[in-house]
Amino acid sequence: MDEMEDAVKKIEDSVLQIKTADANKKTELLQRLAVLKTELSKLSQTHEEDSRSIAGFARVATGEAARREKAPHLLKNALQGLALTVKGFEASHPKLTETINDICAMLAQMGV
Repeated sequence: MDEMEDAVKKIEDSVLQIKTADANKKTELLQRLAVLKTELSKLSQTHEEDSRSIAGFARVATGEAARREKAPHLLKNALQGLALTVKGFEASHPKLTETINDICAMLAQMGV
């Protein structure tokens, strides 16, 4: 398993730990993560470091959302970092950008 796949696996593990009353939201988030994995794989073919950075920020953001004792400012910072790392790929990788924006919005709703 490479570094990016390992990061996505850790993200999935964190999502499974998120306490939410809405199981459908968690399922939807896991589906978006499957799309993220595909999109990061495509991105890594031309921008390997960027794909690792995006996976890392996503891992941190989901980890913050899954914390028992929430630290809203840490989640906010992680989500902002994630959004900024993907910003430059809006034109070349629109599906990646859309997926990250969806994940950020879902984590913000679940984690705060």
